[in-house]
Amino acid sequence: MADEEDLYEFDASIDQSEMENDADFQQALKTSTGKRPTTTARLATGMAGNRPGTQARAGLRTGAPPGTAGVRGMTAAVRTSSTGDSRPMTAVKGAGYSSGAGTPGLESTKPVLETQKPETPEEKIRQLEVMTMDLIEESCLASCRNEGKLALDKAKEASTKERTLIRQRDQAGLSEQHNMELTFVVLTNLASQYAKNELYTEALNTYNVITKNKSFNNPGRLKVNMGNIYYKMEEYPKALKFYRMALDQVPSGQNSTKIKIMHNIGILFVKMGRYKDAITSFEYCMHEKASFRTGLHLVVCYQALGERQKQRDAFEKLLQVPFDMDKEDHYKDLEEEAEKDPQTALVVEVIKNDPMRKQERRLRNEAEQCILTASKLISTTGDTPAEVSESYDWCLETLKNSQHADLASDLEINKAIMYLRRKDFKAAIDTLRVFDKVETKVASHAFTNLAFLYFLRKEFEEAERYAVQARDADGYNAPALVNLGNCCLQRGDLQKAKEYYICALDNDASCVQALYNLGLVDKQLRLYADAKASFEKLHLIVRSHPQIIYQIASCYELLGDVDQATEWYVQMLSLVPTDPDTLFHLGGLFDREGDKQGAYQYFFDSSRFYPSNLEVIDWLGSYFIEHQVSEKAIMFFERAALIQPAEVKWLLMVASCYRRAGNYQRALAKYKEIHMKFPDNVECLKFLVRICTDLGLKEAADYSIELKKAEKSKEMRDERMKGKPGTSYRGSSGRGGSDSSLGGSRPGSAAAAAPAAAAAAADGPTPQQQEEIDARYKDPLGPMKQRMAKDGKNEDDWDDDLDDDMLPE
Repeated sequence: MADEEDLYEFDASIDQSEMENDADFQQALKTSTGKRPTTTARLATGMAGNRPGTQARAGLRTGAPPGTAGVRGMTAAVRTSSTGDSRPMTAVKGAGYSSGAGTPGLESTKPVLETQKPETPEEKIRQLEVMTMDLIEESCLASCRNEGKLALDKAKEASTKERTLIRQRDQAGLSEQHNMELTFVVLTNLASQYAKNELYTEALNTYNVITKNKSFNNPGRLKVNMGNIYYKMEEYPKALKFYRMALDQVPSGQNSTKIKIMHNIGILFVKMGRYKDAITSFEYCMHEKASFRTGLHLVVCYQALGERQKQRDAFEKLLQVPFDMDKEDHYKDLEEEAEKDPQTALVVEVIKNDPMRKQERRLRNEAEQCILTASKLISTTGDTPAEVSESYDWCLETLKNSQHADLASDLEINKAIMYLRRKDFKAAIDTLRVFDKVETKVASHAFTNLAFLYFLRKEFEEAERYAVQARDADGYNAPALVNLGNCCLQRGDLQKAKEYYICALDNDASCVQALYNLGLVDKQLRLYADAKASFEKLHLIVRSHPQIIYQIASCYELLGDVDQATEWYVQMLSLVPTDPDTLFHLGGLFDREGDKQGAYQYFFDSSRFYPSNLEVIDWLGSYFIEHQVSEKAIMFFERAALIQPAEVKWLLMVASCYRRAGNYQRALAKYKEIHMKFPDNVECLKFLVRICTDLGLKEAADYSIELKKAEKSKEMRDERMKGKPGTSYRGSSGRGGSDSSLGGSRPGSAAAAAPAAAAAAADGPTPQQQEEIDARYKDPLGPMKQRMAKDGKNEDDWDDDLDDDMLPE
């Protein structure tokens, strides 16, 4: 009961009578939000948020011992029992709440948040300036990445931000603090991005805004950019005007800028055909600050005017242009140390490929290219071969006496190439043989060209010898390895050739010759998947090349992938629509799939562009026979007979077509013609006997006697061939074949069908027999042809007169 009475005992801490005299409480009431001074230390009990003033006051009023925690006034108070535990004012204890000293779970008072100060106009303007500069930087970076559309969008956004900045500055009354440099940067970047995106009109308008504003510092220098735009638009007079305006406004101390503008003016004069004015500009540039590119342009101008002596003088000036970078290896000492220390080797490798080294290589290549181009121009001047040779000799002598003597070897190779273009192979070989005793990379190139020349002349031993020398002079010379592979391929060593091609690709992965030849070798080795992979890799390097696409389609066809093969052949047709071989293969693929109509279309187109393909002729003739249109098949078989006049098969097919069409008179005439040309042909005699018997002609008995003789002669000949050792028996089907086999069905696949000419040529008459046959042969249609020619008729009218001239009564 005592505890229950304690719960309702009056606590002095909630006495309000002394609040008016409480200085801390009154001070809290006077503040705007009732805040008291923040706590600087925690109480010893570990309860956060209790203020020292309240603790002291509560302790005095309740008589609590020191260290007992007090709570906020006006809310609740605790008293300390005899055990030292704090007790709440109510009988119900809050869940998870303990007021004891050090009790976990007691929430601390939240720290007071500072009030955010409002942004001043100056701060807003500064933030807009930062955002504008960030957009300009993003635009420049996108332009460096060749992302022109993104760069232009960022430039436009920066221009919009800058206009917003100007408007806010005017509203804040800070127009005197306008940042002109920021405006200049924004407009210049915008105009530059317009020009890079070929929006020349917008770029010129933006540059006009800049140049007409006198507030900018030296805006006249941008007239050079305007001149460049007019140059791209091919408005050369306006470009010249702006270049000269920019030249007048260049400060006196910027001599390099003047030289660059004068060089641009010289290029402009060349475009306008004013070579003398261009020479004046280039001469000024060479006098003030000589450069390789300016010297080359000066040589070109003298070449255009035909002034050979001045051209040579300009070339000598070009060779005197100083090249500040050393030609010796900067890292020779480090390389010696790198052989002993792997760490040093890594450092040398990194230094050799640093940006400065790349810049040096680029400048060196540019200088050498300018010198070689100028020397080629001078060397080719001359009306006769002797003058051209003299020009080459002068250039070679001048180069050898200059600081660029190492380029003379390259000029020697160019001289050999000049002889090749004139088809003077002997002079080219003699020129390249100068490098026989030289062991340099230039000599390796010379040996490579020699190997190629001898390969073209089919002197394969010499070609291989020079290819080996080229490889020995430079082990990383990929063309030399390709030549070695070609020599091995020519003599049938496919595996060795493949090894050389792979080695060439290891040295130069972009060597298209090695990659193409490797695919061809894999095809010959029947490694069709590997060949396809090589050709597809080559297709990624050389896009839309007809030969590569054809090889890929051929590999798919050999692999049996008809859909892919068809797709690649169709792509090939889009590049070369008149290629008969591609049309032939497409016809074979459609025929293999059973699409006769599609196959006929492609075979017919192939025959239009290449009428001499016997396989296509055979397929088309068989196609018309299958569809019982024998009259149309006659035209194709007659064409085949013209191509192979010694092949009896095509003549028999023509006669068979006449017989199938019901034109027995023409068939009989054709069989008689065949019999006169090939009197021993059994098939022809059989048909003659059959037709003559059907027509009731007396000639049937004569042809029967000849047939028996021919059959007997054939049997004796076959027996003799069987009796010869090592001679295989050859059937009679090659000479004629029955009517059902010739006129019935066509081969299953036109792409896989063997030409009929191969078998026929093996069984045809010997050359001596052919000469005898031709000597006694008389054209049975000769009289009719002569008469028709006199009457002005053509071959279509022969059918009307055939019965009277050819058939017996």
